[in-house]
Amino acid sequence: MTPSLPPPTDRDLPLGVLVAELVALVGEPAVVRVCLDLLGGARREDHVDELGYLTGLSFAPGEPTLDESSWKPYWTRSWGARGLLYAWEDSAAPAVVVGLDDEHWRVAETCLKVATRRELGEAGPGAVRLLGHELDRVRAQALRTLGAAGDTEHVEAVRALLHDPHPDVRRQAGRALERMGARLDLPA
Repeated sequence: MTPSLPPPTDRDLPLGVLVAELVALVGEPAVVRVCLDLLGGARREDHVDELGYLTGLSFAPGEPTLDESSWKPYWTRSWGARGLLYAWEDSAAPAVVVGLDDEHWRVAETCLKVATRRELGEAGPGAVRLLGHELDRVRAQALRTLGAAGDTEHVEAVRALLHDPHPDVRRQAGRALERMGARLDLPA
C-alpha cells in the first residue's frame, strides 16, 4: 500500500481518468501491482487509498464501503481486474488468464474484457470455456475476446455460437468470426 495518497480530485470522473491520476501519483508498475494483488484476493483494507482511484468510491475509515457486510469478496477481485483495463504491464497477463476461471462471473467477465483490450492470445482456452457460461453477457464477452485474440483452433467453437438462443450472443459470434477472419486471413 502506498502511504497517504491524496483522494482523487473528483470521484465522478471516468474510471480511466481516475486510474491515470493514480498512475501519475505512484507510477504504472505500482498500480499494476495493486491491481494484481486485488485480483488475487487482497483485502480492501490493504489498499484503501488506491481503491478510491480504482472505484470512484470513498474508502475513508468509518465509511460503509469498508464494511465487510456491504460488499461481497469478489468485488475486490473485480476491481483489480478492472484497473488493468487502464494500467498495464505484460507481466499481468498470467493473472488475467487465471482470473478467467474465477468462481464469480463478474471477475471472469472483467478478465475477459482485459484480455480483449490487451489482445491476450493466451486467454483463448479460458475464453472458449466461458462460451458455455449460463449468462449471455459472459458468452458475448468471451466471443469478443476470441474475436480480438483467438486463433484458428477457436474458430469452430465461435461458429457454434451462431446458433445460441440469445440474439446478442449470435450477433457477437458473427462479429468475432469476421474479426478472426480478417486477423488470421481465414477463407470466407
